[in-house]
Amino acid sequence: MKNLIPFLLLALAAPASAIEIRSTIVDSVQLTVEGPAVQSTRMGHSYSVSGDGVTTTDGTTSGVVGNAVLMTSDGFTAASATITASQATSGDAFSFSSSYTQGDALVTSQSQLSANGRVDTPNLYGSSTQSQGGNAGSLAGTLSATGVPTVTAGGPGTTAIGQRSVELSVFR
Repeated sequence: MKNLIPFLLLALAAPASAIEIRSTIVDSVQLTVEGPAVQSTRMGHSYSVSGDGVTTTDGTTSGVVGNAVLMTSDGFTAASATITASQATSGDAFSFSSSYTQGDALVTSQSQLSANGRVDTPNLYGSSTQSQGGNAGSLAGTLSATGVPTVTAGGPGTTAIGQRSVELSVFR
């Protein structure tokens, strides 16, 4: 009986508890092939004439002093007229400046994608950014019940991500 007393004390002293153990394993593979893109901003026409102490003529255009432009179907095209400037009063101070920027012609359609998923001959304006599409090549990913996901690199413009997430939770 003396031998049973320590076991009885241990049994009475230990609180009753329930333990839940949960294990979760998640495998994933993500494969991406980038598409082609063209972003192009049309640069507009601009023309300016300014002066002080001068008289200007605009030749064959509208007759408005300093306005040497013609309105056309594409919105605004510089005229071929010659601006002349002469000093308004002989001996007085004067200044004269003229500037012209040729804008982009209107483009109403973009090239079709080629068979390889690229824009081969894009219509580009004054400010343009072009990104070629990716080439899948040997891009691949594999999930396995017994191992970590595997990925195989593809061509340019591709991304392959393999991931294994393991979670172990113990609740009391």
